[in-house]
Amino acid sequence: MKRHLLAALALLASTATHAQLSEPEQRLVAAVKQRSPQALALLEKSVRINSGTLNTEGVRAVGAVFRDELEALGFKTRWIEMPADMHRAGHLVATHAGSRGKRILLLGHLDTVFEKTSAVALWDRHGDRVRGQGVNDMKGGDVILIEALRALKSIGALDGTRIDIMFTGDEERTGVPQSVARAPMVALAKQADYTLSFEGCVHHDGVDTASIARRSSGGWTLQVEGRPAHSAGVFTEKSGYGAIYEGARILNAFREQLIEPYLTFNVGVVVGGTDVSYSDATAAGTAYGKTNVIARDFRAKGDLRFLTPEQGERVMRRMQEITAASLPGAKATLSFDEAYPPMPPTEAGQRLAAQLAKASQDAGLGPVVALDPALRGAGDVQFVAAYTTGIDGLGATGSGAHTDDEDLEIASIERGAVRAAVLIYRLTRP
Repeated sequence: MKRHLLAALALLASTATHAQLSEPEQRLVAAVKQRSPQALALLEKSVRINSGTLNTEGVRAVGAVFRDELEALGFKTRWIEMPADMHRAGHLVATHAGSRGKRILLLGHLDTVFEKTSAVALWDRHGDRVRGQGVNDMKGGDVILIEALRALKSIGALDGTRIDIMFTGDEERTGVPQSVARAPMVALAKQADYTLSFEGCVHHDGVDTASIARRSSGGWTLQVEGRPAHSAGVFTEKSGYGAIYEGARILNAFREQLIEPYLTFNVGVVVGGTDVSYSDATAAGTAYGKTNVIARDFRAKGDLRFLTPEQGERVMRRMQEITAASLPGAKATLSFDEAYPPMPPTEAGQRLAAQLAKASQDAGLGPVVALDPALRGAGDVQFVAAYTTGIDGLGATGSGAHTDDEDLEIASIERGAVRAAVLIYRLTRP
């Protein structure tokens, strides 16, 4: 599967041929470039507001900044509240009603991984780059989305278009249950022909990329109960092997039997002993045990990522089979958490990526190739992959996302806005 997918991704690099932009498209490019200083100012305005997912006031404040911009472009906006017990700010939705061309859904998010107590500087410019909270993931992409629409508005190309926008307020720590948190997005996607998501553009091997396939992201918990007894009886039929040996057997069997392309199942934490505890809220655990006592308790938590639903179903079934084959004196259970669904590669996605690549080439910005899904994590676009043709990575280029050194290349805002404006223009023509 991996060999065929990589061949298809490589082919996209050669599908775009240089051509002259149309006269309206040339005006689009000029409109984007004229606004580059103001685009950077808009980015700074949004970044200087802390909007860690759990800082709901900050998330709403960033939403208000972007809401003003979208309403000025003729979009009707609304704020979707989440249930109070979800402890999430909600989502900003904007709609441009029309009847011309394909219907487009544009995705961004308002929250960042930097919570209110973060010591990371909000905004710190150094020459042609900016460091700060969420500059790359993904306020830079949000600004690119808005500036592309502004350019379209400036030449009258928004007239009659059917465009929906959703800025989620909890992409970095999705509210639970996800079925509720993402229900509004799914509803919009079911009406859309294409979904364009503005997560960061990954610059890989000297070329800008976009994603038409992304792996799932979910979790699993392994719990084992052993027979506590004196260590002198370990490995006997009466005393058994204990919880730790059984847990180790299962984890090692995963490693030996499940390795395949685009599948990972990282073990993030393990606790074992006579008594153990673990808190999901703090991601911390404790264990008590003595060397002369066979362990009674074992717990391990990890994540699971796969590329297609079929791969996921097969792997989870095999993991359960491995877990069920317990050593004497032990009983294990394996459970799976709610997950980001996979976004498998499709022919329609490849055609959309080729259109993006051609828009980039025609604008003189060089090729855009599809990124190997093994090189990217999960994102909101995956929740809508089953209902519409999607592509991600249309945002800004930077480095160090989710770290103290997260930064953004300032010039990538203009590049991204040009590409997005030309692509949206072409998709929304009758």
